[in-house]
Amino acid sequence: MSEQLPLLVELGTEELPVRALPGLALAFFDGVLAALERRGIAVERGDARPLYSPRRLAVLLPGVAVEQPEQSSEVFGPYVNVALDADGQPTRALLGFAAKAGVEWTALERATDARGERFVLRSVKPGAKTRDLLPEVLAEAIAAIPIPRPMRWGNHDYAFARPVLWLVLLLGQDVVEAEAFGVRADRFSRGHRFLHERPVWISTPADYVDALRGAKVLVDPDERRARIVEQVEAAAAAAGGRARIDADNLDQVVCLNEWPRAVSCAFDEEFLAVPQEALVATMEANQKFFPVLDAEGRLTSHFIGIANIDPRDDGEIRKGYERVIRPRFADAKFFFVEDMKQGLESMNAGLATVTYQAKLGTVADKVARVAALAEAIAPQAGVDPALARRAAQLSKADLQSRLVNEFPELQGIAGRHYAMQDAALADLPHAQRVALANAIDEAWQPRFAADAIAPSPLGRVLAIAERLDTLAGGFAAGLKPTGNKDPFALRRNALGLARTLIEGGLDFDLRDHLLRARRAALSACVANAEKAVGDAKGEKEAASARKALEEFTALRDGDASSGVEELYDFILERLRGYYADKGVPVQQFNAVAAMRPASLADFDRRIAAIGHFAALPEAEALAAANKRIGNILRKAEDPIPESVDRALLRESAELALAAAVDAAIADTDGALARGDYVAVLGRLAALRPQVDAFFDAVMVNAEDPDLRRNRLALLKRLSARLGSVAAIEHLSA
Repeated sequence: MSEQLPLLVELGTEELPVRALPGLALAFFDGVLAALERRGIAVERGDARPLYSPRRLAVLLPGVAVEQPEQSSEVFGPYVNVALDADGQPTRALLGFAAKAGVEWTALERATDARGERFVLRSVKPGAKTRDLLPEVLAEAIAAIPIPRPMRWGNHDYAFARPVLWLVLLLGQDVVEAEAFGVRADRFSRGHRFLHERPVWISTPADYVDALRGAKVLVDPDERRARIVEQVEAAAAAAGGRARIDADNLDQVVCLNEWPRAVSCAFDEEFLAVPQEALVATMEANQKFFPVLDAEGRLTSHFIGIANIDPRDDGEIRKGYERVIRPRFADAKFFFVEDMKQGLESMNAGLATVTYQAKLGTVADKVARVAALAEAIAPQAGVDPALARRAAQLSKADLQSRLVNEFPELQGIAGRHYAMQDAALADLPHAQRVALANAIDEAWQPRFAADAIAPSPLGRVLAIAERLDTLAGGFAAGLKPTGNKDPFALRRNALGLARTLIEGGLDFDLRDHLLRARRAALSACVANAEKAVGDAKGEKEAASARKALEEFTALRDGDASSGVEELYDFILERLRGYYADKGVPVQQFNAVAAMRPASLADFDRRIAAIGHFAALPEAEALAAANKRIGNILRKAEDPIPESVDRALLRESAELALAAAVDAAIADTDGALARGDYVAVLGRLAALRPQVDAFFDAVMVNAEDPDLRRNRLALLKRLSARLGSVAAIEHLSA
């Protein structure tokens, strides 16, 4: 193995974009490794990972070969029948190839491929020195960094995420001559902007992390993260609580600081009357502070800020942090108080002036459709239909609130707080009021990919109704996603609907509810098309409106089943990814999807059962047999009887199979009815010996037409039960 030396590449810049910083660092790291690999330069990366701080991207590798291995090459020339004449002398083609290669033609070797024998120049040359290749490596790595909005500076033509100020490039103890963005490489890095103004001398790559630490820069993001968490937790404990450390907030704080220092702060307790989610959102999203909670998870009047300096006295920093947060809290308090004066019913009335979608009407129209769906769904979830309708009617009222207008992420959360204090709901028993208030919040769940579904039955009803209307309305109005465009988030809504039904164990007939939602959406489209006809200005606009009206009316009054199946298929496609993430093989998913179960909770039970069945030793053979049976039945020219004539069973193998099928059907009828699919497939697996014996000994397509039809009837009966849980033939390779 050739000699190796440590490699350091540091690209120093002005402060880089916070959210983009980890991705930029990873791309730079991967780019350097890829460029070295393309040149055949061996790398010992150990536990190396991207290093970065707000003002630098760095790659530190413990071992890089000092030179490439020997470089072998082959250059192919003309085929022998073209290169040599009848006397075996070189033609102009061969002489030209040799001259271009700089050798005598007699020095060329021969190689054979599919077309015949040809001349080839083979050569071996020493590998280049790594130090000579590093400028190319650096240039390629920089070019591979994805920068959505590159910045230009000075009078230069080049651009990067931020202006580049310095470049360190060391291989072992030596500086490698290179240049990037007009900056020549040397061994001088830079420390903290305020705490260490002198250049930082880097003797060797191994000294890099310690040298910067001495210059008040923690270049390892994991070290900064650990310091922040340790200090924040200690400060929160000193304040008598525990810190809320949101992962996204922590990631941003790590990328904002080079030398983090926790500062304990507090705000006036009067602000605790405001919904704590609004205060937390302000602290985390706007200021990157860490709230402090009590033992019950309630917000306290303490919070932790992170300073990027190391002062002797942090009093002024604390005052600054407390001062900057007060106006935001005061605004939140004002909005909350004013919203409470207005009340949910007044907010709800304002939804009639807000357009949801031109073809589907206002947000108030959507709320009415969702309320009707919630009322219809509620009995199947064990929920009071009247309570479901009332909750749905108030579920979007907070969209008209001042608080949500200022903090959009509080939609639903704000509604929950308002519902708990709104005098208009005083007629409800306390338990129902709490359930209604919580459901207004839960209707938005899952809010993101890793979020849980609504925890309460009423919340799930609202979540389902909301997504049914969004999907049906989106498809009815022609808003189906195309490529990356999905303005109404129909893909996310489809997955949220499916997850709520599956993880909530709700055995709903999905098609029934899709049909109800689709009819309501089409009725809305008709009503708004009629309005558009009346409001049309000019004949051209009127003609277009009338055409739309005719189309929507035809859809509303026609057969809606095709539209329902399209929606069902769209939801199934989202489930494909959902189950893939759970490790379900695509063959097993396809086996259940082919059954198109009415209930997605039932779909999930079948998925679990097919997974158990696939692990059985009999599974592959039975899957192959059912596939074979399907092919036989499809090719059958005779009409297949509905029942098996026992008097026509002649061969011992077909007698045995018929008896085994009868017993299996009798044994599995009950389990199939109650959805115990694991038991069904487990029992059917026991049919393998009789199935194998039948195909070994019995000619299905017998010359006697009566025997042939009877054997087809037996196979049809067998196949129907084998396929009663899933199309197991999909498990066959």
